[in-house]
Amino acid sequence: MSNPSAYIHPDAKIGQNVVIEPFAYIAKDVVIGDGCWIGPHSCIMDGARIGKNCKIFPGAVVSGIPQDLKFNGEKTVTEIGDNTIIRECVTVNRGTEDRHKTVVGKNCLLMAYVHIAHDCILGNNVILANSVNLAGHVTIEDFAILEGYVGVSQFVSIGAHAFVSGQTGVRKNVPPFTKAAREPLQYVGVNSVGLRRRGFSNESILQIEDIYRTLYVKGLNVTNGTAVIEQEAPASVEKEQILRFIRNSTNGIMRGLS
Repeated sequence: MSNPSAYIHPDAKIGQNVVIEPFAYIAKDVVIGDGCWIGPHSCIMDGARIGKNCKIFPGAVVSGIPQDLKFNGEKTVTEIGDNTIIRECVTVNRGTEDRHKTVVGKNCLLMAYVHIAHDCILGNNVILANSVNLAGHVTIEDFAILEGYVGVSQFVSIGAHAFVSGQTGVRKNVPPFTKAAREPLQYVGVNSVGLRRRGFSNESILQIEDIYRTLYVKGLNVTNGTAVIEQEAPASVEKEQILRFIRNSTNGIMRGLS
């Protein structure tokens, strides 16, 4: 169902039971899944691929062209997963020739005034609070939460189940399961509250805490701390996830407690 005052390009592909409110703009190369709500004065630009049951609030712009001077008009997309909510005045730019797409996963919440730049990849169940700003090429894994006014530098990765405190700048990678805060950003503990809410056992949380105690509290550098974890920490899915993240962090991880 669309309001007559909305603009919908005749080539746009609109699913079943989609509500498009007054003055929304839907461009030509757009796919919108079943059950979505497109709020008034929102803009869905070329390259948008929106899943099912998404809600896009007034003033949001999805799949605008990248704010990247190297962008040369290449055909790229923005993918929005099922059940994701995009609140007022959020901007999500489509990809460039680097990744060819910007991705926001399923069941995400992007609060008002969030900006997601080109080639960012967000996993599922990610929450970005008001006015979070992501530079280009940022990766955020499943269930990560960023509080309001966090700014993330380009090419940074934030691990699964991580929690980043508000009004902080993220210039180094944030490993999974951790809490990050202060300026400059540093490790302030394990996100135990979030992990318990998501069904992690006390045993798993204690092991994660032991791993990060080795890495951040015992005075070892990252190379030596990682070696100790590999040799001494009991085998687990979480251990391998942490080690894999650190190995792949070519631009470094956040600092330890000071």
